[in-house]
Amino acid sequence: MEKNKKVFRSEDFALLDQRYRTQLINSMPGIKALNLVGTRSAEGQENLAIFNSIFHVGANPPFLGMVVRPDSVDRHTWQNIQATGSYTFNSVASNFYSKAHQTSARYAQEISEFEAVGLGVDYKEGVTAPFVAESLVKIGLELQEFHRIECNGTLVVVGKVVFVEIDQDLLFEDGVVDLVKANSVGSIGVDGYVETTWIDRLSYAKPDKMPTTLLPK
Repeated sequence: MEKNKKVFRSEDFALLDQRYRTQLINSMPGIKALNLVGTRSAEGQENLAIFNSIFHVGANPPFLGMVVRPDSVDRHTWQNIQATGSYTFNSVASNFYSKAHQTSARYAQEISEFEAVGLGVDYKEGVTAPFVAESLVKIGLELQEFHRIECNGTLVVVGKVVFVEIDQDLLFEDGVVDLVKANSVGSIGVDGYVETTWIDRLSYAKPDKMPTTLLPK
């Protein structure tokens, strides 16, 4: 075996320290998208939680998905989504990532994470759930469907995009959102935050033509 290589096999994972295993498996896939998910209970109690499991499902019609940990214990975000069908995704920027991180604390259901961590609440017409006032990319969703992963009870939740608000100067002409200009941060593992920078944008790949840059000179 090569030196300085760490190898894990199936039988090794159960023997690892729980926190080590969580960090290892969570960080291996790479830098992930980071969003604050805003919800409100049927009684009107606001909730905010950080998620690094948001993903694209489809563009026409527009669907986004997220992974929710097993609901064998209280999951306020998921409970609120089930109760109202409404939730929001809110980008996390470098000037408030620490506040976003703090929303992962296990606050009691009657406590608003918005108030607890010091983030502003913003409501938009036609969307029941609250947005984060500080976020430059705001997405409102309605629950479309969900699927339970049988091997561990995790939930895959799919929502239909019903509202989007983005600063005009954060949009390229072809519709790409400039998350670099928005100072959005990404996530590594469960507690790591990284800034983003453009390396390049490349033209659509074709077998008979090498890609060219799409970024302005």
